[in-house]
Amino acid sequence: MAAKTLDVERYLQEKARSFHLDPLGYVKYFFEWGKGPLSDSKGPRSWQAEILGQIRDHLQNPATRFNPLLIAVSSGHGIGKSAEISFIAQWAMSTCVDCKVIVTANTGTQLATKTAPEIGKWFNLAINRHWFEVKATSITCLAPDHERLWRLDTIPWSENNTEAFAGAHNKGKRILVIMDEASGIADKVWEVTEGAMTDENTEIIWLAFGNPTQNTGRFKQCFGDFKHRWKTFQIDSRNVEGTNKAQIEKWIEDYGEDSDFVRVRVRGEFPRAGSSQFIDGDIVAAARKYKAESYSGLPKILSVDVARFGDDQTVIGTRQGRKAVILSKLRGLDTVQVAERTIEFIRTEVPDAIVVDGDGLGAGVVDQLKFRGYRDSLFEFHGGSVPRDGHSYFNRRAEVWGLMRDWLKAGAEIPDDPELATDLTGPQYGFSPKQQIQLERKEDMKKRQLSSPDCGDMLAMTFAVDVRPKAKGPSGPPQTGGIWS
Repeated sequence: MAAKTLDVERYLQEKARSFHLDPLGYVKYFFEWGKGPLSDSKGPRSWQAEILGQIRDHLQNPATRFNPLLIAVSSGHGIGKSAEISFIAQWAMSTCVDCKVIVTANTGTQLATKTAPEIGKWFNLAINRHWFEVKATSITCLAPDHERLWRLDTIPWSENNTEAFAGAHNKGKRILVIMDEASGIADKVWEVTEGAMTDENTEIIWLAFGNPTQNTGRFKQCFGDFKHRWKTFQIDSRNVEGTNKAQIEKWIEDYGEDSDFVRVRVRGEFPRAGSSQFIDGDIVAAARKYKAESYSGLPKILSVDVARFGDDQTVIGTRQGRKAVILSKLRGLDTVQVAERTIEFIRTEVPDAIVVDGDGLGAGVVDQLKFRGYRDSLFEFHGGSVPRDGHSYFNRRAEVWGLMRDWLKAGAEIPDDPELATDLTGPQYGFSPKQQIQLERKEDMKKRQLSSPDCGDMLAMTFAVDVRPKAKGPSGPPQTGGIWS
C-alpha cells in the first residue's frame, strides 16, 4: 500500500513538472472538474483560459521567457477574478521549486476577508493540496527545508512601509506578484514593485486585477500611457458565463447603460470621475476632530432614517449649524415604537424641523407623527424624487449627500463614531448618461458586503430642508417659521 501511495505521489510530481510552463494545462488537470465542489464546472471560464494561455505562450517562447510578463485585467463584477488569481498562484507554487508569490490588495480588509480566503479555498480544492500548509496570511510548501523559500504571502501595502515589495527578488527561479483590486493601490507601491522586476534568468509575472474604480493612477495607466508594456484585458460581465445576468440587467435599468456605475460594475471600463468614493476618508477624519462654535442660535433639524431590512437600524440625530449629533440607534422596533422614540426626542431637542425617510417602512412613522400633531414641522423625504439641481444630481438622495459632502469639506463637527465614518466613506458614485452625479444604492452596497449607510443617510437628510429658526411659543409640537423642501 505504501509503495502504491509513493508511486501516485511520484506521478503527481512528474505531472506538475510537465506543466512548468503551461498553467492552462495544469489547471485543467490538477482540479477535479465536474466532481464534488466543482460538479457544476467543466473547467476555467473562457476569459480565464485565455489569460492562462497568454502566460503559457510567454514562458514557452525562449525569446520572452525571462522577460517580465505584465498583465492587467479590468473587469465588471462576478467574472471569477478571485478564482483566476488562485489558479495562477496554485500553478506557480506547484510547478517551480522555491517559487515566491506575493499577493496584495487595495485594503487590508479586502486582502484578509476576500482575496486570501479565496486563494486558500482553491489550494484546498487541488488534487495536490497535501503539498501545502494553508494559513491566514501565508501558504508554504511542506517539502523539508523549503518552508522559508517556497511560499506565498499576503501582504497589506503601506506607502510608508514598502520593504516587502522592494525585496521581491527570487533570482534564477520564479516570482509572481498579484495585485487584487489594483485601482486602489497607491502609485508608490507600484513603483517599488517595478524595481523588483530586474532579476536575470528569472520567470517574473506581475498580475493586476480589479474593477476600474478610478480613472487616474497606475492601474489606469496600464491601459493608457503604459499599454505598450502591459498585456491588457477589459472584460464585460455580460459576456462571461456564470454571471448573474438578471442582476446585471437590473443595474442597467436602474443606472443606465452609459452610467459610470455600469461602466465600472458591468463593462469593466474606467469611470468619467476621478474616484468612485463619494466622500474622502481624510475629510471625515478631520470632521471627527473638528469643534464647532456659535451654532446654538441656528436652526436645529432632527432626522430619522428608518430601518428597511432586518439587519438595518433606525438612526435618529440632529444637525445644528456646523455640529451633528447622533441621538439613538434602534433595532427591532415597529413603526409605532419608532414614532414614539422620535416624539421623545422632539420634546427634548425642540427642533425647527423633522425629516423622516418616507420610503418603505418610514411611511408608517410619518403617518404616526402626523397623527400625533407634528404635521406642520414634518418633512417626508424620498430619495428617488426629483432633485432641486437636476443638472448636477440624478435624484434627491444624491443631492443631499452632495450638500453634506460640501458641509463636511467646509469644516464641521460630527461624532467620533467609527460606524458613522464607515457610512460616510462607504458609498461609491458615478455619472448618469446625462452627466448627473449618481450615488450607489444601499442594495448595491450590500452586494459589496457593506452595511446600509444608515447613520450617513440620517445626517444627509438634514440637508433636505431649509428652515428659519422656530418662533418661541407654548410647549407642544414646535411652531416653525417655515420649511422649504
